[in-house]
Amino acid sequence: MPATAASSLQLAAGRPCISSSRRVVTAGAAILGANSNAVSWTKLTSACNISPLEPFRRSFASSSVKFKKVVTRAMSESTENKPVSGLPINLKGKRAFIAGVADDNGYGWAIAKSLAAAGAEILVGTWVPALNIFETSLRRGKFNESRVLPDGSLMEIAKVYPLDAVFDNPDDVPEDIKTNKRYAGSSNWTVSEVAESVKQDFGSIDVLVHSLANGPEVSKPLLETSRDGYLAALSASSYSYVSLLKHFLPLMNPGGSSISLTYIASERVIPGYGGGMSSAKAALESDTRVLSFEAGRKHKIRVNTISAGMNDSCSYLLSTLLISKERFVFWNNLRIVALFGSITCNSNAFS
Repeated sequence: MPATAASSLQLAAGRPCISSSRRVVTAGAAILGANSNAVSWTKLTSACNISPLEPFRRSFASSSVKFKKVVTRAMSESTENKPVSGLPINLKGKRAFIAGVADDNGYGWAIAKSLAAAGAEILVGTWVPALNIFETSLRRGKFNESRVLPDGSLMEIAKVYPLDAVFDNPDDVPEDIKTNKRYAGSSNWTVSEVAESVKQDFGSIDVLVHSLANGPEVSKPLLETSRDGYLAALSASSYSYVSLLKHFLPLMNPGGSSISLTYIASERVIPGYGGGMSSAKAALESDTRVLSFEAGRKHKIRVNTISAGMNDSCSYLLSTLLISKERFVFWNNLRIVALFGSITCNSNAFS
């Protein structure tokens, strides 16, 4: 899913009027774009061959609303002493580990970039089969255009770790994976091993980002999904977050924060989002509530998940209506602010 990083965010103060994950993510401010025109439901449903759903339509009734907007800019080192309009963000001295960065198009990259713009040191975990291509592209400058920060400098990644979050420790890895040529040349890539490597290399982190998921049968309706496909979706998309947090918590400084990415299919029927992925997102949100309680009490770490918007498919368009493809996620002093095109969520309530 492509993500567009921006140098500023438009925030609107006010009560929430829409939330993609109403029980898990309560945004401080969420707005439907100013002076937005109503989307033709008939046209949408006709184009996607899906019959109109009046209750769904009513829940997204549009109106012309005007909001005052302020601009917030992330602070990099070269601008930290200069006046910043809106809400200043300074993560200098903080270290973030982002699991799930394999190119410059995904949410993981956009999150890493915005954290870097705010001054944080960036570590990333890359899926083992994609590691060589990612590191080669990074080294050859193919991502340089995408690495540009608001102050004109390039985002620096302190270290790239091979990671397969489906496996907690070496004993979990089956023989066919161990001998797979795509894993040849890489070592210490299970969750426990990566956490230990980060501890040895850097000692601690302040931010943990889970930006990965996989459903091998995502194109299949739930009724046609196999047991293996269903469980694989939950393992890669849900339990992987539990495992990451479990193994990285000992490394996290008190007051730190962890975030994962969910989707509205966890609570609404989204045709085309199958293979158990909707169940995986529902499990992720449920786990987030429990993890927030447990990690908060035991380790003083905040745990949250946010809905990351849509992609090009028609079913995503139906679920999000006026949300544009451009979206951007960044941290505000270890609190998340997410921009989904015309819908802005100011999550200052995450304290």
